[in-house]
Amino acid sequence: MSWPDLLRLGVTLRPFDNPPPSGETPSPFEAPFASTLEALRRELEQLTARKIVLQIGYRDADLRLDGMPRANARMHHNAVALSFESKWGPLRYETNEFVSRRWGYDDGGAWQHNLRAIALGMEALRKVDRYGVSKRGEQYTGWRQLTTSTDAADSIQSAEQARAYLQDRYGGDVKRALFESHPDHGGEPDEFRKVQRARELLGAGA
Repeated sequence: MSWPDLLRLGVTLRPFDNPPPSGETPSPFEAPFASTLEALRRELEQLTARKIVLQIGYRDADLRLDGMPRANARMHHNAVALSFESKWGPLRYETNEFVSRRWGYDDGGAWQHNLRAIALGMEALRKVDRYGVSKRGEQYTGWRQLTTSTDAADSIQSAEQARAYLQDRYGGDVKRALFESHPDHGGEPDEFRKVQRARELLGAGA
């Protein structure tokens, strides 16, 4: 199991621009990365997942047009988020809890350990059904609402899209966009995240 195998399953790689704070838990995992990808594939298939987005610590420039990381791509942080549509509705999981067992990148990177944590967490939720406790995916309910906001921000993927979006909605005025979309001023959280995403793509000084 490799990155191309995941892409064939419909997984799209995206940058993770606003990761949660890093945890300090040494990873308990020793399984190879191929094992993690296989576990992830199994859980995604069990949930009949589609529109799968995997956000990791790459930047836009680190990803090729086909979605694969460039040869010289490097991780800028260890957070991982997985969002997708499932038979129980939209789901999202993210974590930045684990650091490398050796407190560095020499064993493959702590982001891989965080991805394994998500795969194993999904497996644990699925196994709740084994004992007849859940019949309608109730164990997934707490994760549903977390997906929508990320999908909204992910709809803007380039500087050109960002510029067109801000021009259409706010006359190209970034400060106005940030002010009007902010929840404290009556804006919607999804819209505010889209504005933030557009501003990041155009540069903080836009």
